[in-house]
Amino acid sequence: MSDGSKPLPGVLRWNLGDLTVTVLNDGWFQDTAENLVTGISAAEAVRLQEAGFRPSEPRITLNAFLITGPGRKPVLIDAGYGGFAPTDTLGRVPAALATTGIAPQDIGTVLVSHLHPDHVGGLLADDGTARFPNAELRLHADEAAHWLPDAALSAAPDGAKPYFENARKVVSAYEGRVREHRGGEVAPGIVAVPLPGHTPGHTGFRITSSGETLLMWTDIVHLPAIQFANPQAGLGFDVDGDQARETRQRILAEVADNRTLIAGSHLEFPAFGYVVRDGGGYRFVPELWVSGQQ
Repeated sequence: MSDGSKPLPGVLRWNLGDLTVTVLNDGWFQDTAENLVTGISAAEAVRLQEAGFRPSEPRITLNAFLITGPGRKPVLIDAGYGGFAPTDTLGRVPAALATTGIAPQDIGTVLVSHLHPDHVGGLLADDGTARFPNAELRLHADEAAHWLPDAALSAAPDGAKPYFENARKVVSAYEGRVREHRGGEVAPGIVAVPLPGHTPGHTGFRITSSGETLLMWTDIVHLPAIQFANPQAGLGFDVDGDQARETRQRILAEVADNRTLIAGSHLEFPAFGYVVRDGGGYRFVPELWVSGQQ
């Protein structure tokens, strides 16, 4: 008999042409609006949270994505927190991946959106070695330049040094299997879309198959109840808050006008849907999921 106190893995498959895109939920973490939200007052952030039937202390969902299809090795976009997880509500990607029948050694490519620990901590096994022993990492060159040089670690404020150290530890575990890019195709049918601001090399991925397209926009929105309604709201983790805000406003307008299917690392599970304009802001419309069609 299973232990009812343990959460079931959060896994959901979506068809995209000839491909299957599977969202793997890593869990969630929570903090106060004062600590998380920038660009608007904490009081306004709380008001938007409560208007969206969300707790006044925002809870941030975390997802990774698996892409599979005929004639290709599985591709993983990010890997969750792994051993870097600060709470036991996180670190669930390995259990989610196991339910898909894909083993870590099967993964051919890991597309790294950026080097924050909630996206790359899961690239390491518990013993500090590469969790995906046969995978190549694809990483934006600006991301590598920001986090990995010795000079960057030396110049980082003391409070930020663990982020630099963690990034270096993860990338070093894949030494010889890291390829940098500056956008463009990074795997068959997958184009890297630079989305700078949250970090310098923050990257989304446009996935296309048989005329169908999905933009996995990574960290454009962390707090759906707040940032769709007011895109001026940023996050304390943004490296360049002004640039992140400009990128968010540009991408929200683009996907709303083009009726683009999107997914996000921090959109609430299962994280697929559309964006529509709503007054001076936007609104998220979840994609319809029907049991048995995926």
